[in-house]
Amino acid sequence: MNLKRFGAPAAIAAAAALALSSCAANEGGSSSDDTTDSSLSGTLVGAGASSQGSAQEAWIAAFQTANPDVTVNYDPSGSGAGRETFQEGASDFAGSDRAFNDEEIAEGNFQACAPDTNIIELPLYISPIAVIFNLEGVETLNLDADTLAGIFGGEITNWNDDAIVEQNDGVELPDLAITAVHRADDSGTTENFTEYLGAAAPDLWTYEADGVWPFEGGEAAQGTSGVVDAVTNGTGTIGYADASRAGDLGTVAVKVGEEYVPYSPEAAAAIVDASPFVEGRSEFDLAIELQRDTTESGTYPIVLVSYLVACEQYADSANVELVKAYLGYIASPEGQDASAESAGSAPISENLRELATAAIDSIQ
Repeated sequence: MNLKRFGAPAAIAAAAALALSSCAANEGGSSSDDTTDSSLSGTLVGAGASSQGSAQEAWIAAFQTANPDVTVNYDPSGSGAGRETFQEGASDFAGSDRAFNDEEIAEGNFQACAPDTNIIELPLYISPIAVIFNLEGVETLNLDADTLAGIFGGEITNWNDDAIVEQNDGVELPDLAITAVHRADDSGTTENFTEYLGAAAPDLWTYEADGVWPFEGGEAAQGTSGVVDAVTNGTGTIGYADASRAGDLGTVAVKVGEEYVPYSPEAAAAIVDASPFVEGRSEFDLAIELQRDTTESGTYPIVLVSYLVACEQYADSANVELVKAYLGYIASPEGQDASAESAGSAPISENLRELATAAIDSIQ
């Protein structure tokens, strides 16, 4: 990421401010500051990506613990619903598994924001997507993008196919049919997974990236839990899910350049830092153009990057300090550690934290 796009970032504004929502009021939480003499008060409303659900619970619980006169409510209604709610001015911030696109930005239809001002988009929730499978006696497999595209596209149908065997020397692969499991619902996880297949295996995966699985075939399951259950209870099954839900299932190390990279928080964060910002955006819009076809060593390209979206300048300044304090906490080391512990996400790098902090400090 290019630090020249930004001026010198200020210190994290109110990053030590922590919180707890009404739905998590009895969960408690830890804070980097043991005092609770916060002057913040009021109610903050957010809505959007369900992928952030567990992280939001942890963030909110800690934030309100340190700020007992603050209530933060987050409705995990889904990315699309969250973006719509934010555009309509019915929430102070949104969670979204994708950045707003150029057309949406150009329309500028953000009712909570002051006229003719910009939004900020902060990639503060980074989660590796694991390719999970169930083969007796096999804990990990090496697979390149072409092979994954062949499996999920229905072209590779048996576990002892040469394309799999050649990448897994010494692994006993059975003469067993492959059952590829995908999400039945409109899913940010599916959109990110199909985006990876299209970028890294463009000759074999010719479908547009989309939250809806692009064709009939394979086995469909509802939600992350449904995919995990289908893979767990099946034989010869393979699917994709948030890495925090992989459990004891086998997982795939994905070929990147000349090496096979297993998922990890560090490798997921590395692909974000190795990717450029979307061109043509405002200074504090940190939308990222993920380089799914990277050959950068140590990067894991199958990731979900979920954004926190706010106004650079609000039409009503009443909740500005709350927004800055809450987003500042999420971007802080404490906030990122809380998310990693509760949701298995990848803490952002120091470079990205500096950029996010500068963006948060700009909010008016």
